[in-house]
Amino acid sequence: MTPEPLIQRRDGAVLVLSNHNPQARNALTPAFYQGLTEALHAAAEDASIGAIVLTGEGGHFCSGGDLRQIATRRELPIAARRRRLEGLHNLVRALRDCPKPVIVAVEGAATGAGLSLALAGDLLVAARNAVFSVAYVKVGLTPDGGATALLGQVLPRQLLTELCLTGQPLSGERMHQLGVANRLAEPGQALEQALELARQIARGPELAMARIKHLCRAAPENTLEQQLELEALYMPLSQDTEESREGIAAFLDKRPADFTRLRGPRTA
Repeated sequence: MTPEPLIQRRDGAVLVLSNHNPQARNALTPAFYQGLTEALHAAAEDASIGAIVLTGEGGHFCSGGDLRQIATRRELPIAARRRRLEGLHNLVRALRDCPKPVIVAVEGAATGAGLSLALAGDLLVAARNAVFSVAYVKVGLTPDGGATALLGQVLPRQLLTELCLTGQPLSGERMHQLGVANRLAEPGQALEQALELARQIARGPELAMARIKHLCRAAPENTLEQQLELEALYMPLSQDTEESREGIAAFLDKRPADFTRLRGPRTA
């Protein structure tokens, strides 16, 4: 019996999405692409969700694409092979565009396209002994899933090129030293640390956080003038929200702001 490719559960205002293909170290499948993309789109419309945690079952985050399936695609025309990639690339776009903050918790392998998914989130919690690798070169393939773009945003070009040409893995500890991982966890504790961070973020102002996420995503690609323009768009809008009224009133009253009461009811 084929396992459900995506497990969903709630932890209060946090939605936990878990890759569930443990017998293949959570290798990616078209069903997972579709399920996770749909879950992200649904979460975007659910006002009761304050943050999302993306993780994997069975001790691994994701070992990338299934090489057995990839090997069979050489029989297809080039155009058909390219269409097969769209599921993965649409998933990366969905992670980027989702207005909810996405925290990724990595244990074990995050390799190939699994590395792309780990970096496509907004924040990263890595187990000390997790393994991150863009090892396409070892099987004669080139990176996909935005791996070079996502790594290129956080690493110098020379290091990016070395990792892609050698397939050399990086540990969770090294990713933390490089500033790519926000939190470093002991083995087996990445999910709990990610949940702790997600619970904190989920208490924040929904609209402001969605705009902050967009600002942070746009910053590496925008010129200063473009970023100033985007900030000039969002600041006046944020000044006219119930969130800012509550936040400013709480500051002046010397009390914690309660943004959660401004959220809508949970949807089915």
